[in-house]
Amino acid sequence: MTATRRRKRVPETGWIEREARAVLREAGRSLARLERRAGRAVAEAAEALVASLESGGTAYFCGNGGSAADAQHLAAELAGRYLVERPAVAAIALTTNSSALTAVGNDYGFDRIFARPLEGLGVAGDVLVAISTSGRSPNVLAAIETAHRLGMVVIGMTGLGGRRFAALCDHALVTPSDSTPRIQEGHIVMGHALCELVERAMFPARARKAGRR
Repeated sequence: MTATRRRKRVPETGWIEREARAVLREAGRSLARLERRAGRAVAEAAEALVASLESGGTAYFCGNGGSAADAQHLAAELAGRYLVERPAVAAIALTTNSSALTAVGNDYGFDRIFARPLEGLGVAGDVLVAISTSGRSPNVLAAIETAHRLGMVVIGMTGLGGRRFAALCDHALVTPSDSTPRIQEGHIVMGHALCELVERAMFPARARKAGRR
C-alpha cells in the first residue's frame, strides 16, 4: 500500500450542489480580480487609517442594510480586537444608536441620519469609512460631504456603478463587479484587510508574537 491514500471522490448530490459550487467559483474569481485591481488602494487607505489612529483620531463607519452590518462588524473588530491582543482602537459605527437614528430621521430626514451625529463627533484628522454598494445612498453621500467639511479623511467602499461616489472619496475601495453579492463580499474582505493592516502597523511586536508578519 502507498503511504497516502487517495481520497475517494464524493459524488455530487444534484443540481443544488452544482449551483453551490458555481456560486463559490464566481465568488473566488471576483476576489481574485479584487486583489489585482484594489490591492494598492487598500494599502493606501490602511496607511491613512493608521496615520489617523496613531495621532489620536477616530474611525467612523456608516452604511445601510448589509453595509450597516459591515460598518458595525468592522468598527467592532477595531474597538475590540481582530487577530492581536492589543489596546482598543477608537472606532464607532454610526448605525447603532436607534434613538439617535430615529430622532434625526424624524426631525431632519433619513438623509441626515449619519451626517448629523458626525457633525457633533467628527474632527479634522478623523476618518470616515463610508460604505455603499450602489454608490447612490443619499445618507452616506451626506456623511461624506460633512466629513470633508470637518477636515476628515474619507475611505469609501462601493462597486463599479459607484463612480461618482468613488470620486468623492480620498481613498476609493471599489469591488470590480456590478453584482450586489460580489460587491458586498469584496467590501468585507477589504475591511478585514484594513483591520489586519492596522494591527500589524500599530502593534508590530504583538502581531509578530501572534504569528502575523
